[in-house]
Amino acid sequence: MKIVLYTPEIPQNTGNIARTCAATGTDLYLIEPLGFRLEDKYLKRAGLDYFSMVNIRVLPSFERFMELFPDAQYHFATTKAPRAYTDVSYGSEDVLVFGCETKGLPESLLSRVYERCIRIPMRAEARSLNLSNSVAIVLYEALRQQGFEHLSEEGSLTGRDDEALPWMDYI
Repeated sequence: MKIVLYTPEIPQNTGNIARTCAATGTDLYLIEPLGFRLEDKYLKRAGLDYFSMVNIRVLPSFERFMELFPDAQYHFATTKAPRAYTDVSYGSEDVLVFGCETKGLPESLLSRVYERCIRIPMRAEARSLNLSNSVAIVLYEALRQQGFEHLSEEGSLTGRDDEALPWMDYI
């Protein structure tokens, strides 16, 4: 699968999304202009040491992305969508497109692709969810529909000792 962030503005969100993409083997595409530099310390802090595990590409425009993947099945996440993200069937080569944190996807784009728009149900009084949370919610539904292919579904208690955190009270 591919995640596209249309002009992301907050480096911590993009770092969190990069980490999710690394953990799932999902490619991440960033559409310029970006609201931060790729060297940003907050981007790197949020992504931890996962950047070597994710394929990230920066493109000058969404049109350029569509030129690279003209036959892909696109899904556009927006609060203005006519259907829930769970009402869609996802394929392993699908593209999930998310807008920037403050404006979402542009109306000029949404009007052309409205039948491909999806939304995460929420209370009417809420404007939107955090971008990195939204990506994780939709991506994991798409991966669930594909049986979490190539992902480990079992955890293990071996290999790491968790230590008490000094700032946390344990009861």
